[in-house]
Amino acid sequence: MSAAVAARSFHEPVMIDEITEVFAPVEGGLFVDATLGGGGHAEALLDQHPGRRLLGVDRDPEAIAAAQERLAAFGDRVTFCCERFDRLGELVDTAPTGPLMGVLFDFGVSSHQLDSRERGFSHRYDAPLDMRMDARSGRDAQLVVNTYELAELRELLRHHAGERYAHRIAAAIVAARPLHTTAQLADVVKSAVPAAARRGRRHPAMRTFAAIRIEVNDELNLIEPAMRAALARLQPRGRLATLTYHSGEDSTVKIILREAADGICECPSTLPCICGAAPTVRLLRRKVTRPSAAEVERNPRAASALLRAAERLKPARH
Repeated sequence: MSAAVAARSFHEPVMIDEITEVFAPVEGGLFVDATLGGGGHAEALLDQHPGRRLLGVDRDPEAIAAAQERLAAFGDRVTFCCERFDRLGELVDTAPTGPLMGVLFDFGVSSHQLDSRERGFSHRYDAPLDMRMDARSGRDAQLVVNTYELAELRELLRHHAGERYAHRIAAAIVAARPLHTTAQLADVVKSAVPAAARRGRRHPAMRTFAAIRIEVNDELNLIEPAMRAALARLQPRGRLATLTYHSGEDSTVKIILREAADGICECPSTLPCICGAAPTVRLLRRKVTRPSAAEVERNPRAASALLRAAERLKPARH
């Protein structure tokens, strides 16, 4: 796929108005779009203030190619990096510009990845079972589907997707091995769930595909180190925003931000605090923000999005 075709295939960025509102007070400095995708959020952030420079990070080479084309007009205000976002700390430390004033995480899978038939992310297209965000990585969906033990499959379906019929689906997958295509997997899942579960609006294999994709790309385990690295490097009055689409993603984000906002004391409860614990961020939104009904109607894939945001505080004086 050419960069031009890839750029056109990326759908509109989710909650773009809310994201630009979060970052509006921060006029200059280094921004990191840690999940660059097609560059839609990055474009809006660069347009918003001319004093911003941006480091765009994505593990998917196709995403980098599409974003490079979309953001070409911004010239040397943008630096691109094809890496996983859990390397954010190292990438910021070696970036040619600073200070770090804004970080955006848009977690989950991109519309482009879902719509690229040959990459095997979606049950809607028959393709080899792949689901890798970075084709350079070794583990793909075929490996997970065909080599994981029954108990491992069951637990990843429960943990990653809250799948009600995890045991039935895992047992059906094991019995049907080897599976090599998305159509084969979707059919096995569909046949494994009760008839009533097949009549819903969503395909019964959606949760299974999401769970396997999360496992293939180790998505949930990358969030905490990336966010902690971002918060540690964010300058006072700098801001961080996250978009999550899955309960596991949002739970991790919520815990990290609440801890930073509460200033968790690590001293024994029976002794006075000597660790100097103090809040390091101010939550800009105590509750999650959801997309408007108009946006969901225009872009159904935004329906599950949850926005959280925080501002870095000045270090407490001792």
